[in-house]
Amino acid sequence: MHDVSTRSGAGLTLSKPVSLFLLAFGVWSWFVWITFVKNLWKDSSGLAFDDAGDPTGYFWVHLLLAIASFLLGTAIGVIGLRGLRALRQR
Repeated sequence: MHDVSTRSGAGLTLSKPVSLFLLAFGVWSWFVWITFVKNLWKDSSGLAFDDAGDPTGYFWVHLLLAIASFLLGTAIGVIGLRGLRALRQR
């Protein structure tokens, strides 16, 4: 277990496997949600865009879901990266 320092000076202890898992989750999140948004944008089924080409409620809800998931995945990945950096410093 290793210490990941924070700005307040308090520490969070992460092992290498946990740090790698968190980093992998962050990378996976980027891949999945960016792909999802690209597919949502290209949707021709009528769910994401109406006949006039305007975004539907389905589009906005799923775009917000993707943004929230992307941000959370990024934060989780950063925690994992900080854990790995702390391991290298020891």
